[in-house]
Amino acid sequence: MTRRQLTDEQWEFIEPYLPIGEYGPYPERLREQFEGVIWRFRSSAQWREMPSEFGPWPTVYGRFRVWRDAGVFSALLEGVIAEAARRGQADLSLVGVDSTTARAHHDAAGMPIGKDVMDALEEAAAEQEQARQQGAARQNRTDRTAGTAPSRKSDGVSGDGAGSV
Repeated sequence: MTRRQLTDEQWEFIEPYLPIGEYGPYPERLREQFEGVIWRFRSSAQWREMPSEFGPWPTVYGRFRVWRDAGVFSALLEGVIAEAARRGQADLSLVGVDSTTARAHHDAAGMPIGKDVMDALEEAAAEQEQARQQGAARQNRTDRTAGTAPSRKSDGVSGDGAGSV
């Protein structure tokens, strides 16, 4: 057996978040299977490489999929944050909800731009905006609405040249 991934206190906190089906016996190896999921993500190994003490890898993977689809990990994360906040151990100023970062090269910081380069950039931006507006105006002239569609005569002549009887 490998050493435990979780302490008993941690497992007591996590266990209520894991859904148990309405039918069938309580999974006897639930803790080992959860620890198998932890092992898999800590080691970055394939599911098939999981040590046998966590149970058969298809079973552990199946449990992981059920927990993932049920939102167990999101609920567990929220529970951990709430518990840490209750204990006064959470610094929520460090939490980033959604962030995208585009890093520039360190040489880009404070790059001097001459007046002639800045004028050329502003002129190019103005030309691009003017072209965009002209394109939009041209598209508005060629767009057809329901009232401007050409009408067809209904003189009993079909499109294939044969008259209707």
